Amino acid sequence: MAMNQYKILIIDDNQSVLRSLKIVLNGVFRSVVTVPDPKLIPALLQAGDVDVVLLDMNFDARKLDGEEGLFWLNRINEMPHSPAVVLITAFGDIDLAVRSVQQGAEDFITKPWNNETLIQKLEAAIEKHRAKQQTATLAAQAATLHDRIEADQQLSLDELEKKHILEVVSQERGNLVNAAERLGISRQTLYNKLKKFGYLS
Repeated sequence: MAMNQYKILIIDDNQSVLRSLKIVLNGVFRSVVTVPDPKLIPALLQAGDVDVVLLDMNFDARKLDGEEGLFWLNRINEMPHSPAVVLITAFGDIDLAVRSVQQGAEDFITKPWNNETLIQKLEAAIEKHRAKQQTATLAAQAATLHDRIEADQQLSLDELEKKHILEVVSQERGNLVNAAERLGISRQTLYNKLKKFGYLS
């Protein structure tokens, strides 16, 4: 299997699990980082270069309900440029799997795992997560454009002309010759309009 260009962060309190996963994924992922303590997650994700987190769901032997995993899943999803998250546990069940996906996990894996399935799920999770982020970015851009169009519709023709002229002048860093050329008017006409707008004395 060819090596991909992804970076994976694995968090599990079981050192033998970390060693096994590192061996399995080392030849597949460009970078494999393993840590036993989830409290290191914010620092390790700060650079924004992690593509996927493989996160254990239980770090306290006295509490095996998966709540710790869900807590850290939510923390990761709140971070800017958050990576995909795949949860892994030996105590998984269907209800927990559904909850984790509802709260933003891309997938759910139970121990013991099948190496080929694990790799396929991790790579699919990255692609799925990136597609969702791109969709969210496009939706935000569309909403911004819609708001601008609505705002412009409230302006009179004179206000629209003023807004357009000032944007061009700003883009040309105050160079009236270049701004007038872009606007298709003479420099004197541009000067008169700016004077009318109160930007020149």
